[in-house]
Amino acid sequence: MSEQLNEYETRLQRLQQLKDAGVIPYANRYDKKQNLSTLAELGNKWKVSDADLLMKDWASQTYSTAWRMMTFRTMGKLSFATIRDATGDIQIAFVKWLCHFHTWVKTVDSLEIAWAEVSAYKFAEKYLDIWDFVGVKGELFVTKHGELTLFVDEFQMLSKALRPLGDKWHGIKDEEKIYRQRYLDMTMNEDSYQRFLFKSKFYKALRAFYHEQGFEEIVTSILGNSASGAAAKPFITHHNDFDLDVYLRIAFEPALKMATVGRYEKVFEIGKDFRNEWSDPSHLQEFTQVEHYAAWWNYEDNMNFAEKLFEYLFQELWLEKKLPVKGKDWTMQEIDRSTPWQRIDYIEWVKKASGGLDITGFENNAEDQKRLVEEIKKIWHSREWMEGQWVTTLIDYLYKKVLRPSILGPAFVYNYPKTMQPLARASDKDPNIVEQFQVVVNGWEIIKAYSELVDPTIQQANFDEQAVALAQGDEEATSGDDDFILAMEHGMPCQSGFGMGLERILSLLTQQDNLRDVVMFPLMKPTWNAKNPTELQNYAANTLNASAVEIDHSLLPKTDQVTALVDKYLSDTKRHCEQVAWIMKAFAKKLWKNEEYRRTVWLLHDIDRDHIGKDPVEHLGGEFEKIAQEINLDPLIIDDIRSHYEKTWVPVDSLVRKYLAAVDELSWFIYAYSLMRPNGLAELKRKSLNKKIKDKAFAKGVSRDHLRYCEAYLWIPLSEFILEVWEIMNWLDN
Repeated sequence: MSEQLNEYETRLQRLQQLKDAGVIPYANRYDKKQNLSTLAELGNKWKVSDADLLMKDWASQTYSTAWRMMTFRTMGKLSFATIRDATGDIQIAFVKWLCHFHTWVKTVDSLEIAWAEVSAYKFAEKYLDIWDFVGVKGELFVTKHGELTLFVDEFQMLSKALRPLGDKWHGIKDEEKIYRQRYLDMTMNEDSYQRFLFKSKFYKALRAFYHEQGFEEIVTSILGNSASGAAAKPFITHHNDFDLDVYLRIAFEPALKMATVGRYEKVFEIGKDFRNEWSDPSHLQEFTQVEHYAAWWNYEDNMNFAEKLFEYLFQELWLEKKLPVKGKDWTMQEIDRSTPWQRIDYIEWVKKASGGLDITGFENNAEDQKRLVEEIKKIWHSREWMEGQWVTTLIDYLYKKVLRPSILGPAFVYNYPKTMQPLARASDKDPNIVEQFQVVVNGWEIIKAYSELVDPTIQQANFDEQAVALAQGDEEATSGDDDFILAMEHGMPCQSGFGMGLERILSLLTQQDNLRDVVMFPLMKPTWNAKNPTELQNYAANTLNASAVEIDHSLLPKTDQVTALVDKYLSDTKRHCEQVAWIMKAFAKKLWKNEEYRRTVWLLHDIDRDHIGKDPVEHLGGEFEKIAQEINLDPLIIDDIRSHYEKTWVPVDSLVRKYLAAVDELSWFIYAYSLMRPNGLAELKRKSLNKKIKDKAFAKGVSRDHLRYCEAYLWIPLSEFILEVWEIMNWLDN
């Protein structure tokens, strides 16, 4: 921290010196004539200048380019730097007696800075810092080592960087910094930058296809008087001028369908939806969708549209039809996106996967809700929270547990029970199902489409049923929408609607496990106000002293509550959780920290793992939250628990979290190895443990980087820490 602050202060001083000398360090424009990739092409295509002649005379200003300086090295009378723009890198060269500096007011050979005469060359050496933006003009030549280089005749400071960035050779590795400071990630990590370039091209191609198909793009409001169009808990905000609470939209659906009442036949929108639910690698509360509605279509027309859309995207974006994806068990699988796609009957497959449960015989009423709960208990686990869920939510839960995980896809899942979708049109052939489909790929739902319900009397009846569910406490039930009904009463054409989550499809196409990896600046919890010294000091104190961020002992759940939860949800993982809990308690005692807090937190750190079938995507997501609610687990405990799993994005920023990160996989690794020994933990030796760490064939699922978290977070060598953990585990066994 102190080194970074010193560097910051040094750059601030340089900045002030430049201003005092009449240099404008933040230009208002620059005439950049060539991108760096263009210079590379010109260097390969045409004969470049002779280096010896340039050194003897001077370079003309044939080329003019600009961007960020990545490296700088001086060799006496000659200095080399590397600049990087959106298209690539190029080396530039400064020669002591041949370069000039532009102050923005004029071009000079030297200038007075801090009461000393500084040549243009010395200015480059002393006042140009890594990460500054510079403009350069000069000639191209090739060095003796064959590297294309721009011989600088004139350079100009364009924007002074006050903060140094990460390792210029190895990029940004810290996941939290990647999300909080994506601009560093995109500058340093080429893969990240290319991923977001691909995202821009994807949006362009998507829009082009819609326009080719005769759709008109419109923009609808985000704020509304109701949260209708999907089963989800909404965000609520207050409109000061109207003195009214309003909702952030959860779907474009009502507004786009109302547009079809007003003469639009084919309409689409790309924009944001907001759903106040949990975050996990496959869910975001703020996400991007494309939705469209086409008059005179039904859901089968949209199936054809979906296949045509992806055929177009594959061609325009030069995508391979067969792409690798990481499965639920973290093994790599190959998805073939060739059309036509598989078709799966929702009702029949759920019945088959669940052992015979027919979900078409249930309606949204109290009697059927109780009956469905009992049926699910027979084939699945009993969960107390199910008593408060309405029929639609229960069926959706069942589908997500027994059917969706088995689908690699791409596959159309169709034939949904009528109770599942209040805005969809019931089938004329079977009134118990709706004409709806979803496209599922590797367990992710990326598209939903259906034949639209346009009968206002049926729509109002469906809204009334949902109102009962809301009154019963189901926060995800669909809200009614009077304006939507009014529009429908004026006559709405038959149509089919289609919605696709763009973060999900982009994650699949770019082979990302986490939706945040395709969001440029995802929402993060705040850290501190860096402008407030008191808050900065408090944050530092909390990071170094775990007791400063732990909750009061009185707020911990009772021991019998925790024990009951462990007995209820843990089976295969129970021993691991108990081991980690006691290891954490032992370290707490050694460090004079709250022992009971650590034991409680880490006894629960994998409480959902067996319940979700060890699914890494669902770990510490929605099911974990429901389990935590059973004993009203404090939010700080929840965050402490989530911090140990890197895909929850909770920072490892306190001592209690650092110890858990260091202990979790290491304790499992030691235990796994002890099972191979005749006398278990008692006869383990450090040498044999270290050999097993190097043996990548043993415990393949354990990250060797995670085993060294003790070094990253605690500054304790693995060779020492592994002995401490082993001694505690051995003591527990005896």
